[in-house]
Amino acid sequence: MDWRGVYDKLDTAIKVRHYAPKTLKSYRAWTRKLHGYVRGRAPSALSTEDVKGFLSYLAVEKQLSAASQNQAFNALLFLFRHVLGKDFGQVAGLVRAKRKPSIPVVLSRHEVDRVIAALRYPYDLVAELLYGCGLRLFECLQLRVQDLNTDKMVLTVHDGKGKPDRTLPLPQTLRTELELQLEQVAHIHQADLAAGYAGTFLPSALDAKDKHAAKELAWQWLFPAKTLTVVPDTGARRRFHLHESHVQKAIKQAVRAAAIRKRASAHTLRHSYASHLLQANYDIRTIQTLLGHSDVRTTMIYTHTIPRVTVQEAKSPLDL
Repeated sequence: MDWRGVYDKLDTAIKVRHYAPKTLKSYRAWTRKLHGYVRGRAPSALSTEDVKGFLSYLAVEKQLSAASQNQAFNALLFLFRHVLGKDFGQVAGLVRAKRKPSIPVVLSRHEVDRVIAALRYPYDLVAELLYGCGLRLFECLQLRVQDLNTDKMVLTVHDGKGKPDRTLPLPQTLRTELELQLEQVAHIHQADLAAGYAGTFLPSALDAKDKHAAKELAWQWLFPAKTLTVVPDTGARRRFHLHESHVQKAIKQAVRAAAIRKRASAHTLRHSYASHLLQANYDIRTIQTLLGHSDVRTTMIYTHTIPRVTVQEAKSPLDL
């Protein structure tokens, strides 16, 4: 198997496991870097020593962060096991940067309101959902019409970071905005159908199974892109969702316009959601479920974002 075959098999191995598109992009990138590091040597000749040398090179020469080193390690572990069919073996003695625990940046409620007020449509509604439901940015942008139940004000998040689906309460204050957004999506959808467009992008398995699903209103993005995308193979014109970079840029500009003295991004709104729930005395397990964390230790980091209650300040339950 040559390197072209490696990339093809890597794509297949990731897709059959239903990993996120970001994972595919990341794993391909690390495979390309390894390919360059071994100077095009045949994949069959690769060994654990090559990987060890490559990872040490990233740590010492490139001085990559611990997070990036871990990402590279996981990508190459996947490559060896599921593409090359080799035993990864031991990597003892590998130079690894230690990941320092960091406390998330959190905005106050007043700061969140100022940021949202500085945003224009549709980015203001995106930000309101990021904060109001604690969504990751990609989870928010991948919402479809059928994921919202405005009668019960419930939101379903599908395949968030490879985890099981979860259901979240929608903020009552967003009912009118969300209903107007759904009407706007329906209007854009009708215009697309009238123009003969091919509909929306779907998961590949569903697209092959149901040829009509792409044109159904239920499958349309909640936040459709302003322009259409041409599919290279077929020339069909389909509508994608808002691009993450556009939302990130809009929120960064809003943070500056609101004179926020913190390094805030779209993900900061999710951090703020968790911290504010904790401050409102929600228990940590409930917050873990709402955030979609598989390990409560990930959620525990938010305990460092709120003031501690000392023994002297604590009250007896009889006094509450």
